[in-house]
Amino acid sequence: MADSADGVDSMAGTAGVAGEVGGADEGRIVVGLSGSLGSLAALHHAVAEARRTDSEVLAVLCWTPPGDELGYRRTPCPPVITAGRDDAVARLRQALDEAFAGRYAGVRLRCQAVRGDTGHTLVRCADRSGDLLVLGAGRERGRLARLVHPSVTAYCVRHATCPVLAVPHPPLLRDLRTLEHGYRRWAPAARN
Repeated sequence: MADSADGVDSMAGTAGVAGEVGGADEGRIVVGLSGSLGSLAALHHAVAEARRTDSEVLAVLCWTPPGDELGYRRTPCPPVITAGRDDAVARLRQALDEAFAGRYAGVRLRCQAVRGDTGHTLVRCADRSGDLLVLGAGRERGRLARLVHPSVTAYCVRHATCPVLAVPHPPLLRDLRTLEHGYRRWAPAARN
């Protein structure tokens, strides 16, 4: 059940996603995208690896309806799903534009906006023995945040049947976060 618009596939569900591209024995590089700087770094790493190994890149942006799946099941509304899917496709296009500035990536690149929980969906997409799952390393969070929203990277490492590569944050992003934390620490004192 896939809609295609301008080369970006948007999947209505995860059923049938795995194994659609090429033969069953071919390895792909599956990369999870969210539009964050960490996910864009993961996409660039995946493309570099694809150039080195002559593999195809499958860029996946996962999405859920507003209120998550449980909320949607309680009050189904097809226009909400259509709007959610359209928003996901737009975010995927924007992420690709930001990553490659509208230019050719230099590798075979297939993109999908897939409805489903991020970790579970990425593991289902990267189901071949020759696949490589590439993710941004995520961000440091406290215990409560990890309890409420578990790490996608940790989930994929535990459940994937293929190798998982967690790409660290770019150095510039780490520097910006360090500066931001330093500013927060000193900003209230400056106001007094």
